[in-house]
Order: sequence, then C-alpha cells, then structure tokens
Amino acid sequence: MGSILKRKIGIEKQVDVFLDQISEAGLLFKAGLEAYLRGNLDGFEKKLGSISETEHKGDALRRSLEEQLYLHTLIPESRGDVLALLESMDSLLDRFKGAMWRFDIERPDIGSEFHDDFKELANSVAESVESLVRSARAFFKDISAVADHMHKVSYWETESDKISTQLQRSIFRQKELRLSHRLQLRDFVRHMDKIADRAEDVADSLSIFVIKRSL
Repeated sequence: MGSILKRKIGIEKQVDVFLDQISEAGLLFKAGLEAYLRGNLDGFEKKLGSISETEHKGDALRRSLEEQLYLHTLIPESRGDVLALLESMDSLLDRFKGAMWRFDIERPDIGSEFHDDFKELANSVAESVESLVRSARAFFKDISAVADHMHKVSYWETESDKISTQLQRSIFRQKELRLSHRLQLRDFVRHMDKIADRAEDVADSLSIFVIKRSL
C-alpha cells in the first residue's frame, strides 16, 4: 500500500515540513536543557525562542493542511484520521514548548548529581517523539513501513519511564534538599516523561488508523 496522499505532491511536502517541526522541537528541547544544566542561560533562552518559532510554524502548517483537506475534499475516506493525527502530532510541539517555558519560569536548581539523568531522560523523550515522526512519515508515504518505526516509540517510552522512576527515587533520597525542592524537581521529571507518554498514545491511535486503511 503506497502513499495515502497519492499524487497530491504539494500537500505531501507540507506534511513533511510539518513533521520536520516536531522533529526539530525535540532537538531544540534537548539542546536547551543541556544549555540550562551548564548554566548557559543565554544559550537556553535562544533555544527557547527557536522552539517557540518552531511551534508557531507548526501551528500554521497544521491549519493550512486542515483547510486544504476540507476545502478540496481530499482523501475523504481517511480525512478524519489524518486530521486527528495532525492535531495529535501538533500537541507534541506544544508540550516541548511548554516544558521549556516551565524551565524558564521556575528556573529550578538542579544539582550536578542529577544532570546526567535529566539529559538521559530528555534524550529518551526526544527519541520517542522522533520514532513517532518517522512512523507518521511512513503513514503518509508508504503505510506498509509504519511498523518499522512504531515499536521504537514504545521502546523509548519505556526507557523514559525507567529513567523517570530512577531519577525521582534519587531526588527523594537527597534528604538535605527541602521537601518543596524535591517536589519541584519531581514535577519537572514527570512533566518531561509525559511527553513520551503522549507520543505512545499517538502511536496507539496511529496503529488503529493503519489497520483501518488495510481493511
């Protein structure tokens, strides 16, 4: 089974650019967090600005794609699934941006003993979303290839859960930290981990869309 968009080249290119924004947001999130942990707040703020621009561009592309799907009555048999997928993918952009803004607003004091785990968690979260992006690209271009990437979403989500659990355990065992400080760090860990959870939820929906297309 080939491309769901068949010969609609213009829209397929727009979908590619839209998915690029989500992939880029994951990279910006990782780089922004690493800058924050190094104490490079200027670098962090630049990444925050970039991820905000990426999210804005992604929103505009999603709206344009939705408009074209409605106005030109394209792929009517799968339009609902495609629209739902676009909305769900866009929500990941929002979550990456939201996580970055939360760091900017609260400026948590993250001890160096937690840095490696925070970076590892950010990497696993970004990888889960990147695997979802690859699955979505396959859905639009070659639906038979979706399974090649889908299982990696679950793998990276599981890794994120493991790192999140271990990191939270480490945080609460640091008894010299105030309880309020430990609770704040825990919330940041959970907030990051929820991005991977959301990626897995979208992957589950995508699996259903693939089954429907194959019937």
